[in-house]
Amino acid sequence: SDFCSLMHLVKLDLSKNRLQQLPLDFGRLVNLQHLDLLNNRLVTLPVSFAQLKNLKWLDLKDNPLDPVLAKVAGDCLDEKQCKQAAVKVLQHMKAIQSEQDRQRQRKLQAEREMEKKREAEQRAKEAQERELRKREKAEEKERRRREYDAQKAAKQEMEKKTKKETVQTRKPASGSRPPQPPRHKHSWSRSVLRVLLVVLLCVLCTLAACKLTELQRQPLCISVNTLYEDVLAALQNHKTLQNMLQQNSQQ
Repeated sequence: SDFCSLMHLVKLDLSKNRLQQLPLDFGRLVNLQHLDLLNNRLVTLPVSFAQLKNLKWLDLKDNPLDPVLAKVAGDCLDEKQCKQAAVKVLQHMKAIQSEQDRQRQRKLQAEREMEKKREAEQRAKEAQERELRKREKAEEKERRRREYDAQKAAKQEMEKKTKKETVQTRKPASGSRPPQPPRHKHSWSRSVLRVLLVVLLCVLCTLAACKLTELQRQPLCISVNTLYEDVLAALQNHKTLQNMLQQNSQQ
C-alpha cells in the first residue's frame, strides 16, 4: 500500500497481479482518474474507494466480484462502458459508505442511549437507596420515640403508683381509733406530780415539827418559822388589798 501515499497519481494499472484485495486507505489517491484492475482476484472494494471523486475510467473485468458489485460495474468492453463503470461503481461505493456511516451513527446512538439508560438506572438506583436510607432513618427515629414514650409512661405510672401507696399509708383506716398520745408523757406527768406531792408533804412535816415540837428553837426551824410567818403576812396583806379594791369598785 506504499503507492497509496502517491496522492498525485492520475493513472494506475494494476491488471493481472492476482490481487485479492486493495489497501483499506486506497481512497487517499484522490487525484486518480484512470484505474485498470483487469484479471485479478478481487471480490470487493474498500469503502474508501468512494473517495476517488476524480475517477473517470475503471475496468474490473475478469475478477470474482460480488454479484451486486459485478452487476454495477458491467462488462467494460469499450471506452464508454469503462467510463460508466467508474461512475456507477463510485455511486455504489458511496452508497455503501453512507450506509456504513448510518450504521455507525446508529451504533453510536444506540451506545449513547444505552449509556443514558445505564446512567438513568444508576440515578434511579441511587435515588431508591437514598429513599430507603431515609425511610430506615425515619423508622429508627419513630422506634426511638416510641421507646422514649413507653419509658416515660412507665415512669409516670410508677410515680403515680408510689404516690397512691404513700397516700394510702398516711390515711388512717376507716373505723380505726384516733392516735393515742404516747404513754410516756402520762408517766412523766405522774412522776412530776408525785415528786411535788412528796416535797409538799416534806414541807408540811417540817413546818409541823418546827411549830409543835421542841425543834422550834433550832436554827433551821427558826428560819422555817420566820419564812412561814412572812408568807402568812404577805397573804394577809394581799387579802386586805383585795378587799380595799372591792370596796373602791363598789363605791
